[in-house]
Parts: sequence; structure tokens; C-alpha cells
Amino acid sequence: MFTSLIKRLIRTRNKTGQDNASNCDKWIKSQLQAIPQGKRLLDAGAGECKYKEYCSHLVYVSQDFNQYTGTGNGKGLQTGKWDTSRIDIVSDIVNIPEPDASFDVILCTEVFEHLFNPAEAVREFARLLKTGGRLIITAPFCSLTHFAPYHFATGFNSYWYERVEF
Repeated sequence: MFTSLIKRLIRTRNKTGQDNASNCDKWIKSQLQAIPQGKRLLDAGAGECKYKEYCSHLVYVSQDFNQYTGTGNGKGLQTGKWDTSRIDIVSDIVNIPEPDASFDVILCTEVFEHLFNPAEAVREFARLLKTGGRLIITAPFCSLTHFAPYHFATGFNSYWYERVEF
């Protein structure tokens, strides 16, 4: 099952540089627009629900652990403020209280570096996805420490996705 999940895994392969964030945003928006109307989407680790406005044609459900407030522990890059008041499901990303096969699409953007063991999250996504579902993931290739103390990895490359055991 996990092999087929990885084959369905959609990853961004943008050029690095100053335009990386905007290229990633454009790619995510295009992926969301391509999803048929009425599909149920989970935005896992949604934070401030940055992509919700592009999901009006979908049944949008947001999930986050709601621990980060914008100041963190004051180390590394912090946002100063962080509004998670629009989160639908407050839970650990590896234990989301939803039935098996309850989502057509799972979106998880720039979250993996904040997870101690991101492979556990992918296992949870596999449980939550319907057969033939779509998993849309982005994660940094290289990043500075941010949102500390909730920052555990500086990035992921294609070898992680190819070799990690789910």
C-alpha cells in the first residue's frame, strides 16, 4: 500500500532561489484547482489555513496541533503572531480523529520539518486516504531554524521520499 502511496505522492520540484516560495505557492494552487468539485480535502498541519481560499469547490477540513503561537521559544525565525482560530480538528498529525478512508485528498505543506518523525504522519495519511486518493506534500529542501522549538529537520530531498519506510 505504501509503495502505491508514494507513487501517488506529488512533490514540488522547483528551482531553489528567491522565487522558491512563490513557485511553490503557484504549484500548490494549480494542484488544488485540478481537484474535482465536492471532493473532501484534509489540510494537515494547516496552521493559518493559507490555502483554504483555493478550496471553495472542495469540502475543506483543517487540522493542526495548535501549539505554535508565533513566538515559540524565541530562537530562530519566528512569525511574531500566528492565528489558528480557523482550525477544524485540533490533534496530533499522527493521530487524527477521523475514520479510515475518509478523505479524497490530503494537503500537507511545509510541515514535515516540524515533525519529529514525518514517516508516522505519512502512515496516518495512508490510513485516512480513500483508495485512489491524492496526497499533496511540500517540504523544504533546505531551511533555517524556524518556529522553534517545533523545528526538527532542515529539509528533505528526493532520497528521503524514495527510501523512507512507511
